[in-house]
Amino acid sequence: MKNPILNLEPASVWYYFNDILNIPRPSKKEEKIRAYLLDFGQKYQLETLQDETGNILIRKPATPGMENRKWVVLQSHIDMVCEKNSDKVHDFDNDPIEAHIEGNWVKANGTTLGADDGIGIAAQLAVLASNEIEHGPLECLFTVDEETGLTGAFGLQSGFLKSSILLNLDSEDEGQLFIGCAGGQDTLAWLPYDYEPEPENATAFKIMVSGLTGGHSGDDINKGRGNANKILNRFLWENLMQFDLKLSEFDGGNLRNAIAREAFAVVVIPEEKNTEFTQKLTEFKNTVKAEFSVTEPGLDIQIHEVDVPEKVIDDESFFYLTNAIYGCPHGVLAMSPSLENFVETSTNLASVKFQDGEIQITTSQRSSVESEKMDATNMVTAVFKMAGARIKTSEGYPGWKPNPDSPIVALSAKSYKKLFNTEPEVLAIHAGLECGLIGDKYPQMDMISFGPTIKGAHSPDERLDIESTVKFWNLLIEVLINIPVQK
Repeated sequence: MKNPILNLEPASVWYYFNDILNIPRPSKKEEKIRAYLLDFGQKYQLETLQDETGNILIRKPATPGMENRKWVVLQSHIDMVCEKNSDKVHDFDNDPIEAHIEGNWVKANGTTLGADDGIGIAAQLAVLASNEIEHGPLECLFTVDEETGLTGAFGLQSGFLKSSILLNLDSEDEGQLFIGCAGGQDTLAWLPYDYEPEPENATAFKIMVSGLTGGHSGDDINKGRGNANKILNRFLWENLMQFDLKLSEFDGGNLRNAIAREAFAVVVIPEEKNTEFTQKLTEFKNTVKAEFSVTEPGLDIQIHEVDVPEKVIDDESFFYLTNAIYGCPHGVLAMSPSLENFVETSTNLASVKFQDGEIQITTSQRSSVESEKMDATNMVTAVFKMAGARIKTSEGYPGWKPNPDSPIVALSAKSYKKLFNTEPEVLAIHAGLECGLIGDKYPQMDMISFGPTIKGAHSPDERLDIESTVKFWNLLIEVLINIPVQK
């Protein structure tokens, strides 16, 4: 039976998207998708380049009569966020994404879909393969490792591109044209600890927070979603002294740019307090579910008795860990005073992991104002310094300053109105886009970002709107046809 995704329109876009679903492409492990792109360029006899960072550039000559148009580069990233539900068996290094159609959405089965930014790649390939689409001289840039470090955009060399106009295909809200984005930075903390022998006459429990929506730490940070690390730690902090809690393990969240959906801890308590402890957990569960009844209806907290571990961490380290996580800010820190409903500054408590004798806490900060980004970073740093942690901040990446007078923005907005008889929203995005870094390397580049509607990016709830994909494609073609001539 024919794959139902291949019955969708525009056929060429879904054809290549289906190909991409079958190619494993975790961040920093993009060898297979890069090989696919190099083979594609060779198949269509197009100039195909690969730089030292691993970015791939494919050039296509202008269609007849369009040779005097300005050079345009279409850009997307080739890696994907690899998140799955805890009960899903899936090897992102080798297994294809299992996708299906549900109503007007394309979804995956228990994993991220990779529409971020697989649909951008598919659109680029569909343009490159077509003999019918009119366009001027064209470049397609495929960057590596956007999700975990913007490595491809950082490594992009000036002079690699010929274009003066960039269409970034990595936005997730159809009907919105993005002309600016937040800058970002990661702050990592490592807390030391010592092990102690298991206490006598004790019982061990595994506490699991699950069922949260998660999502993108930029796009979704203002939606009131729960953070599994914060919820789990709140229970531990509130009951640390009353139950003489001992901690053996804490594991929550995964990716720096995703809101933590799941977290668990293994704790040890005196045996005689078992009943009271489980009752307390039930009360806490009811409290938190009531608090998140609107934004997190699937929130669940479970407790199971497990074998008593041989070792627990020392009391002082546990004390500092719970206080640091409790004190660490998470969520929106400031809204823009000039743009309505636009998050200006935020921070994400992404993950907590036991690693090599230390507890690693990963956080990320975003802001469209550079000084506020640094202030948020300093705030997080101060909390973990008080706990005695070792701190490291990433190099960070710049924001993309909006240019309301941009010619490509005006052209794109006019094209949208012509096609759909309605005005698009023109706005900035709180998420990071590679446009900021590319603009640093190519200061004269006129840039815009648009895409189809993707919900739940960076989580197993990720889904791609089918109807909006048609509109995204039609807008892309209309813009390419109307690129102005070179002066």
